[in-house]
Amino acid sequence: MPESPIWHPFTQHAVFPDSVKIESARGAYLYDSAGRPILDAISSWWVNVHGHNHERIVAAVQAQAARLDQVIFAGFTHAPAEELAQGLLELCRAHGMPDLKRIFFSDSGSTSVEVALKMALGYWMHLGQQRTGVVALDHAYHGDTFGTMSVGGRSVFNAAYEPLLFEVHRLPFPEEGAEQVTIDAFAHLLEERGHEISALIVEPLILGAAGMRVYSPATLKSLHGLCRKHGILFIADEVMTGWGRTGTRFACEQAGISPDILCLSKGLTGGFLPLAVTLATQEIYQAFYSRDRAKTFFHSSSFTGNAIACAAAVAALSIWDDEPVMERIQAIAAHHCKSAAHFRQRSDVASVRHLGTILALDISGEQGYLADVAVKLYRYFLKAGVLLRPMGNTVYVLPPYCVSLKDLDHIVETIDRGLDALQNGKLE
Repeated sequence: MPESPIWHPFTQHAVFPDSVKIESARGAYLYDSAGRPILDAISSWWVNVHGHNHERIVAAVQAQAARLDQVIFAGFTHAPAEELAQGLLELCRAHGMPDLKRIFFSDSGSTSVEVALKMALGYWMHLGQQRTGVVALDHAYHGDTFGTMSVGGRSVFNAAYEPLLFEVHRLPFPEEGAEQVTIDAFAHLLEERGHEISALIVEPLILGAAGMRVYSPATLKSLHGLCRKHGILFIADEVMTGWGRTGTRFACEQAGISPDILCLSKGLTGGFLPLAVTLATQEIYQAFYSRDRAKTFFHSSSFTGNAIACAAAVAALSIWDDEPVMERIQAIAAHHCKSAAHFRQRSDVASVRHLGTILALDISGEQGYLADVAVKLYRYFLKAGVLLRPMGNTVYVLPPYCVSLKDLDHIVETIDRGLDALQNGKLE
């Protein structure tokens, strides 16, 4: 068989020369070309919330594909986009974010954040204020486009491009017990240079690609309060944290806050098709609203508001209303709580944490995203029929909500066996 010409994302092909060919998927499982089941313990990069090939989303996509596939979204609209927009606004009102009134469509989490940054910077420009500073947390990850790399933490992910990235103000990550250090640093920055700052951008409650680093709702609320006090825009990047991942529909509601700009993607379509939205307040929208066409919000992608993707998202939203999704989330969270207590008894594990449907632990003595242990464990887990993709020395579980308790037990047992093999020097 000839070598595949495909260049895969976040993959060093010299280390991973072969990719697993997946033929089908159903529920919490993927099936390879030999029919072998693989338990998807990370929701295929955090996108699949309701399970693979949910029949309601399949039917919606099939029906929409037979009616309208794609139309330019500048000057045109369609029913799936309008229905989705209204559904999202109702959802935001129901979950404590009533000020979000406008929705801009895009096609990925990275682009939703690019849109948010351009909205924030353009807002101040159109108000006649030179506020070009952006504030972000240390170790943050907001995507792989140039704007999102700029507001992300400097790391191996973006080191090759660092000379081309714009500078942002960094706040120390609010470590447990030292949250006030972060809050005080932000307060001091705003007192000194608040007139230059356009926005604070955060991943609410948990930094995903940084290794599932958790911080408190109280800290999030304090950061938001400082933005309100100083008139700074607050951008919530809920690309990963939204759709129940932290135990509530959106992470912001645990802090009782409403952002000025909200970024959503991943679980928006149930993990079925790429789609993202950036929601903003009417005030931000109004800064671009003018007879002066130079104030147009100049951003698009060719597939903005794709009708089929929007239909998938509408169907995915309906599942929340008609199925016990929150009960499933609570069951996963309860299982993670017990699993965390179990892993804390291991001497080779440190910093076990869980939040909603996310469970994470660090392997003692290993450091960083490039730690070799990640490669060894990934191969072990996959051979055992479980898709777990450690981030360096961090092993995490983030399953689709249809996962069974039996499957969760199997995931924990597989991690245990992998750690045992690692400790005994039996991993290749």
